[in-house]
Amino acid sequence: MLVLPVIPFPAINPVLVSIGPFSIRWYALAYIVGIIAGWFYARAIIVRERFWGGPAPITVADYDDFIIRITIGIIAGGRIGYVLFYNLPQFATHPLQIFELWNGGMSFHGGVAGCVVATALFALRRGLPMLTLGDITCAVAPIGLFLGRIANFINGELWGRPTDVPWAMVFPSGGPIPRHPSQLYEATLEGLVLLIVLGAMVRLGALKRPGLVIGSFFFLYGVARTACEFFREPDAQLQAFTHSTGGLTMGMLLCIPLMIAGLGLIALALRRQPLARHG
Repeated sequence: MLVLPVIPFPAINPVLVSIGPFSIRWYALAYIVGIIAGWFYARAIIVRERFWGGPAPITVADYDDFIIRITIGIIAGGRIGYVLFYNLPQFATHPLQIFELWNGGMSFHGGVAGCVVATALFALRRGLPMLTLGDITCAVAPIGLFLGRIANFINGELWGRPTDVPWAMVFPSGGPIPRHPSQLYEATLEGLVLLIVLGAMVRLGALKRPGLVIGSFFFLYGVARTACEFFREPDAQLQAFTHSTGGLTMGMLLCIPLMIAGLGLIALALRRQPLARHG
């Protein structure tokens, strides 16, 4: 029998630090570092007047106040989205598990919905341009996506489909079959590549057209996520669902409205005259 070579999975403890009954997991750290790094990157974008053609329509102080709201939106939306889209029967039977965030289970698309609500409420309350606030947030979001997928890899979860590629890995919870390290594919496409593309757009003046960065983020993320879904093993509880849709995963289906919304925002942004701000 031919034994295919595989890359050993780096058995990293999912718990970074444990003190008595308290522990800090890599996954929690990814959220914390991603939000803080995104916050500082957003501040740097706001103060660069050349990105805006003058002073930005949002101040650093505004974004400092916003960061708590957007954090709540990410966590609440991500959890609610996971409950509704990925494991509703389980949580309907055991509703108290909804609040057990330490056991994992977050949805990107739910997090997007939570961010949209948080952005809209904060912008309306402060009288700030909603699309501009969203543009800044989407420009920095890939940092958190990258770190989150790396944490998924460390946890040995959300692994890929069986494969015989030379870089295949045997994941501890994925059985003896070599699989795609799909978490790393997602970290690269949804994180690094998207961060670079959106960063280049910001430097080329995309922020002068409100909604352009949001639309590009929605569409490009949808493309990247859909591509990665071909290599990612569907969640066990969604195997029957994926089979019934002819191979379309829940992630693919949720990306369809996201990409449509992205194209609509791009068209709207390009149809309008760019901002002309002067200090």
